[in-house]
This record gives sequence, structure tokens and C-alpha cells, in this order.
Amino acid sequence: MPAQTRVVGMRWERLIDDLAAQIDHEQREEERALALEEERHRLGRLTLRDRVRALHGAGLPVRCELVDGRALTLVPDSIGRDWLAGRAEVHLGARVIVHFPAVEAILPVRDELAASLEPLPESPTALAARIGFGFLLRDLARRRSPVLVHGVAGADWHGTIDRVGADHVELALHARGVPRREAEVRGYRLVPFERISTVVF
Repeated sequence: MPAQTRVVGMRWERLIDDLAAQIDHEQREEERALALEEERHRLGRLTLRDRVRALHGAGLPVRCELVDGRALTLVPDSIGRDWLAGRAEVHLGARVIVHFPAVEAILPVRDELAASLEPLPESPTALAARIGFGFLLRDLARRRSPVLVHGVAGADWHGTIDRVGADHVELALHARGVPRREAEVRGYRLVPFERISTVVF
């Protein structure tokens, strides 16, 4: 093969290699841009509940600042449609239900921010995700569990939930540690769900 033909062939191979490398690079850049765009869309659809679920999934505590001015660190054990439940040190291990609308802010530390962004698919069999705040309160009423209800304005009431309506609870007020007996009831209070910050039981 003449030297000139060999040189032209080598140049042609280099040109093909360069074009292939350029196409490969452009394709990788396009895939990267697409992945970044998909991630932006995913992050744009995240709810506060999703981020709390991700913290819970990573085994991390959830620090809440509530609209009533309290700060609460909770080790969650379940997360519903509009509530979060777990144990809080401030209540000496009692179970606490936090009503999501009463959350002023979640306060993760720097290292927890990335964990809160991790995708955590909802299990199709996860019943808690479909259970609303009212359903949970109806269960407490059925069990006749004494509760401490904190209102969003800072007041709190101790008693037993007698009934739960579509948007409120009927609370029989009595002293802490005393079972609900008619003679012990000091009054009644109808409290809208939207005015409840937490329920401790």
C-alpha cells in the first residue's frame, strides 16, 4: 500500500475516532442534563411529609418547631396523611401525635438535609399513609385513652376524647391521672382539628 494511501487511511481513522468520542461525550452530557432535570422535577414535587418520611426511613429523629412556640424532638414510629406520631423525650417516652398543619418548621442539622431528600417510595400496602388525623383521634376516643391536647395558641387541656366529628373533637376535661368519670369531669371542650398542635397519650 502506498505511503500516501496509508497516511490518508490513518487520518480517516483518527477523524472517525474523534467523531465517535465527540458523539459519545455529547450523549453523556445530554443524559446528565436529562438526569439533572428529572431530579429538579422530583425535588419540586417533594412535600414536607416526604422529607419527614425520608428522615424516619434513615432512622433519624425529627426536630419540629410548632406554631404554639414549642420545640419537639420526636423519634417517629408512624407517619400518616396529615400527622406524625412517635415518642418524645420531653413527654418522658409518652406517644405524641403531631398535626402537620401545626408544624412551623422541621429543623434538620446539616448532615440530615441530604437524607431528607432521598427518594422513599410509599408502599402500596402502607395503611398509615391513608389514615387522617381524625381517624387517629377516633381510635383514641374508642380506647378511652386519657390525652393531653395542645392547642396552636399555646393552651393545653387534659381529658378524654368522648367523640370525634368531621372536623373537631369533643374533649371531656378532667385532672391528669384521674380516669374519666362523670363526677370528675370539669367541663367539655369542642376543639377544631385545625386548632390542635399535638396530642399526647
